[in-house]
Amino acid sequence: MEIDDWNEELSPWKAPAVFKDACFGGGAVKTLEKILMLCSDKKKYYIGGYSLAGLFSLWAAYQTDVFTGIAAVSPSVWFPGFIDYMREHEIKSKTVYLSLGDKEEKTRNPVMAQVGNCIRSGYDWLKKCGVDCTLEWNSGNHYREPDMRTAKAFAWILHQDMRAE
Repeated sequence: MEIDDWNEELSPWKAPAVFKDACFGGGAVKTLEKILMLCSDKKKYYIGGYSLAGLFSLWAAYQTDVFTGIAAVSPSVWFPGFIDYMREHEIKSKTVYLSLGDKEEKTRNPVMAQVGNCIRSGYDWLKKCGVDCTLEWNSGNHYREPDMRTAKAFAWILHQDMRAE
């Protein structure tokens, strides 16, 4: 499925802009509804993404049990209120891969600089909830090797699923 406006279509709720004037629109519910229409049979489905798409994928795991595994690669867990949301709701997927670049939290932007603390907190919470979860630290910043990192994430959740069978 193609996304035209990431800030609108992938954000779980409205939030102020982090860069310039691009506010977050809170259209994730509509996006998830479209995805779920494609997942109406009895097959196994996995969802994942990079950056805001990673946040969307992690959020989707709290909305539905359709997804066997979640690949949240450099997810925007700095998103206002997201870690609190994780703690206040029950995740419906039992396998989650998280990753972050080791330089991502080294930024001047005060909101985005919290990404390291947020991902550590989110990972600890998922483990406490009994989720089969890993947190992988990658060399570099947010923009380093997104394709390779996403592929590694999906490989991990598929491997975990095969082990569970």
